[in-house]
Amino acid sequence: MPRPSRLAFSDVDETLISGKSLFDFLDFYFSGRHGAEGARHAAEARRRIAALMAGGSPREAGNRLYYEAWQGEPLATVTDWGARWFAHRSATPGFYVPATFAALRAHQEDGDHVVLVSGSFAAVLDPIAADIGARHVLCTRPEARDGVLTGAVAGEPCIGEGKRRAVRDLARHYPHIDLADCHGYGDHHSDLPMLTEVGHPVVVGDGRDLLAELPGARVLPVGGSPAHATAHGDSTSGRGAG
Repeated sequence: MPRPSRLAFSDVDETLISGKSLFDFLDFYFSGRHGAEGARHAAEARRRIAALMAGGSPREAGNRLYYEAWQGEPLATVTDWGARWFAHRSATPGFYVPATFAALRAHQEDGDHVVLVSGSFAAVLDPIAADIGARHVLCTRPEARDGVLTGAVAGEPCIGEGKRRAVRDLARHYPHIDLADCHGYGDHHSDLPMLTEVGHPVVVGDGRDLLAELPGARVLPVGGSPAHATAHGDSTSGRGAG
């Protein structure tokens, strides 16, 4: 298999997919597995994160607080529910942002390796990566002991500067690739460290704060027809904690 000459890094929530996987999966899992009590737990976690962010805390702090909500949950069960979440949500029209989906497909057709970079976690990201054929998933890793989530994060959240470090670490495994030749896709200011690591940043949506710091960036719309954005494996198809 020929070596890729470029990497295409993409944020996930509201960049590749139209929703926020972290919060959507939080509700899906806890209400689905634990009923009314679980729904209250998810709602309280949301409230705490919103209060933290309203107080001016960085998104990295919100990301850590999010994973506290998962303390005591079996990792294998969470992973299984992640596959269920993806099967259910991806069947809905508009799950993927059409323009980003199509752009990443074009990268793959050119032989580039697609890399997902997100503050979300593997339970929900791995099914997305498998569906679109991404080669790597760089994400926040919740800590587990004896197969049970502890509520802590292993290492640092994959947010802001954490994304920059994750991109650099992966690039070391591709010494023949110059990041100046690579592409990056993001929608939020917290993606800026990742986008400044590559030579071809792409802003998805109307991220004016991003465009102010990346005046030469390409811009992709978040709207458009979802017709090609929900078909798994179809080669023709196109804020807070994460």
